[in-house]
Amino acid sequence: MTETPEQKQLLGEIADPCVMVIFGAAGDLTKRKLIPALYNLAKSNLLSREFAIVGVARDAFTTESFRAEISSHAKEYATGELEPDLWEWLERRLHYVQGEFGDAATFQVLKQTLAEADREHGTHGNYLYYLATPPPFFATIIKLLGESGLAKEESGQWRRVIIEKPFGRDLDSAKTLNHDIKQSLAENQIYRIDHYLGKETVQNILAFRFSNGIFEPIWNRNFIDHVQITVAESLGVEQRGGYYEGAGALRDMIPNHIFQLISLTCMEPPISFDADDVRDEMAKVLHAINPFDPEEVLTHAVRGQYDAGQLGEQKAIAYRSEEKVSSTSSTETFVALKLQLDNWRWADVPIYIRTGKRLPRRVTEIAIQFKQAPYQLFRKTNVEKLRTNRLVIHIQPDEGISLRFGAKIPGPIVNLGAVKMSFNYKDYFGSTPSTGYERLIYDCMNGDQTLFQRADMVEAGWTVVDPILDVWQALPPRAFPNYASGTWGPKEANELLARDGRQWREIGE
Repeated sequence: MTETPEQKQLLGEIADPCVMVIFGAAGDLTKRKLIPALYNLAKSNLLSREFAIVGVARDAFTTESFRAEISSHAKEYATGELEPDLWEWLERRLHYVQGEFGDAATFQVLKQTLAEADREHGTHGNYLYYLATPPPFFATIIKLLGESGLAKEESGQWRRVIIEKPFGRDLDSAKTLNHDIKQSLAENQIYRIDHYLGKETVQNILAFRFSNGIFEPIWNRNFIDHVQITVAESLGVEQRGGYYEGAGALRDMIPNHIFQLISLTCMEPPISFDADDVRDEMAKVLHAINPFDPEEVLTHAVRGQYDAGQLGEQKAIAYRSEEKVSSTSSTETFVALKLQLDNWRWADVPIYIRTGKRLPRRVTEIAIQFKQAPYQLFRKTNVEKLRTNRLVIHIQPDEGISLRFGAKIPGPIVNLGAVKMSFNYKDYFGSTPSTGYERLIYDCMNGDQTLFQRADMVEAGWTVVDPILDVWQALPPRAFPNYASGTWGPKEANELLARDGRQWREIGE
């Protein structure tokens, strides 16, 4: 019986033979993430021995000089110690094509190089194209792949394309991009990647929810008061000022990373782990998010921009002082939203999200705040107030899960203290060297789209974000910059929860 891609992944079998073509191979993503991820797959014996890499970029490398360039950075970006024999094996499989992404001649040279790689490495004519390029090249590259015949699947040979974020700038551009790439590719050939879904704890949300009988029965409006999702970065925009000026925190983080976390946290149980069964349920969550009307944007959405400040012992400059940033910029570097899902499970349970740069620490977490237990039993004790139970899924930097509950403090009188039970993945299961891309590349090689966004999921996300973008564009911020570097954002973010009688969880508590 033939195994499905999902079964093959679950069994941990070696990926299909293929050539991985990296467009934009001279960029940082290739050196920092993709090559180390491929090395880790090879070390874990999950990468086929019938494998090759073809880099495509405009830089003036030959295959030999490209190998030398990648090798010169190998130790720097490796997630563990390199084994010389294994690295040499991978290095011999590196090839290079110089050319412009919009030039049809580049794709003819690529076709010849792929044929040579097939003969030399026995890759069976399977090609995985990774678009590690700026977004304006996405549609052009895919169109030329189609016109050159390099996207055509025949005789059991597959062609798949991984597209990096951002996937569009708004709903209209996302729809246009989806339409354009589908002129050359079928949906089952398209892998819209979000590296957050490669993180172990993100994947574990499904296992945690659906394999433990004690949590799923209370994972609903009857027991949960609200959900908080925090994606905080201590760094500023660094060298990405030019990109960030045209994007901002809302576009950069909400429709991809954070909406994926919401989907996994709030989805209904799928009927199986097959890709479309899982993605059907994730898509339902995105469609259930109530888009804001213009008035709600003013009360349910907060934006901020960092000023100069202090991060530990280091001084941090204002966003407007960063390289390639306008001195009068109105680009937001912080966003906080109050969202509601229009379905039975989550009716009247607010989901608060916040994300920003130059915050006190780098952390990503999902906090599930449960409803308070009745106080009546403790009226004639020293207990003045019951603390709520809280479950926190820690995604980065330390992956794990913690649960807070109340327990009696030892002694002759009744008093309660908060107790926290927690586990870290590395303590229980050891640490596996990872860039966060291994699982996603491996899944693509096996044809498993579970952790990749479908067209309808992308468009559903932008449907929620678009009304906010429209209002913010029409009403420029009046008080930017409005939070100091090293703080948790503007005071309006605290007021967003205070109006509901709630407050942001104190990170590290």
